[in-house]
Amino acid sequence: MLSFGKALRLQRCAAPSGHIVMFALDHRGNLKRMVRPDDPDSVGYQEIVDFKLELIRTMSPHSTGILLDAEYAVANNIVNRTIAPQAGLLCAVEKTGYAGPSDDRTTRLLPGWGVKKIARIGAAGVKLLVYYHPDAPNARQQEAVVEEVAESCRQEDIPFFLEPLSFSLDPNAKKLPSAERRQVVIATARKFTPMGVDILKAEFPVDAGEEPDESVWAAACAELSAASTAPWVLLSAGVTYPEFVRQTTVACQAGASGVLVGRSVWNEAVPLSGAARTAFLQITAADRMRELMAICVAHGKPWHAFHPDLGGVVPENWYEQY
Repeated sequence: MLSFGKALRLQRCAAPSGHIVMFALDHRGNLKRMVRPDDPDSVGYQEIVDFKLELIRTMSPHSTGILLDAEYAVANNIVNRTIAPQAGLLCAVEKTGYAGPSDDRTTRLLPGWGVKKIARIGAAGVKLLVYYHPDAPNARQQEAVVEEVAESCRQEDIPFFLEPLSFSLDPNAKKLPSAERRQVVIATARKFTPMGVDILKAEFPVDAGEEPDESVWAAACAELSAASTAPWVLLSAGVTYPEFVRQTTVACQAGASGVLVGRSVWNEAVPLSGAARTAFLQITAADRMRELMAICVAHGKPWHAFHPDLGGVVPENWYEQY
C-alpha cells in the first residue's frame, strides 16, 4: 500500500482527475548555455533567478506542479510567493550535469542538499535525474544512487520521481539509434520502478525524428507501460511543441499518466525580455499548458489507478502503527 504521506503529496502534484501536468524548470547549466551560448559563464545568479521567478509566476497557475532546483529557484520561489497555491513543489536532488566521459556518465547528488531537507521545507516530491545505460561500466553505481534516494524518500514519506536519461556507449555518437533507445528505455523502466519509484519521468521510447510511424510510437509506449510498475509521465527533452503534443497524445493513449514538460513549452521565452517575454508566457506558453492538460485528462491513466487500495477502508487505530 502507498504510504499516507506519499499519497497526500502526490495529490498535490496532480489534477483532481489524477493526471500529472507539471512544469519543469530545474535547468541550470543548460539554461545558462541557452541564455548566452557564446559565454554561459557570464550569466549571473540574479539573471537566472529573475527568469525563473517570472516563469513560475506565470506558468504555475496552469500546471499541477512545478519542478525546481535548489541553487536558483526553490528558496527564491518560497520567499517571493511565486508558485500558485494549487501547484505542488517538486525539488531536484542532483547536481547539474554529470561526471566522467560521455559514454560512462555518473550522476552526482547536490552537496549540502538532500531528501531530508526537501521534505523539511514542505515540498511535494523529490526528483532524481540519473544517466543510465544497463551495459555501461558504471551501471551498478548508478543503480546504487537510485536505491539510496529511494530509501531516503521512504524514510521521509515523500514521493520519489525518477528521471533516467539514456546515452550512447559509443563516445563518437551523440544519441542512441531509435531501436536501441527503445530497448534501453524499456529495460530501464523494468529495472528501476520496483526500487521504490513513485513516478517515472520517462523519455519518449523512440527517436521520433528517425522513426516517423506513430503506430511504432504507440507500440513502444505500450511496452513502456507494461514494463513500468509505477505511473509514468513524459519528459519533453526540448523537442518542438507541436512534436511534443503528438508524443503526449500517443503516450497517454498508451498508458502514461501525464507530462513533466520543460523547454518545449517555454524555450522561445529565453531570448525575449520585458513585455515581449511576459506576453509570450501569459498567452502562448499558458495556452500550451492548457492544451497539454486537456490531452492528459482525456487520454491518460490517473496515477492513483496504480493504487486501488487508496479507495479502501482505513483500519481503526491505523495511526498507532503508522
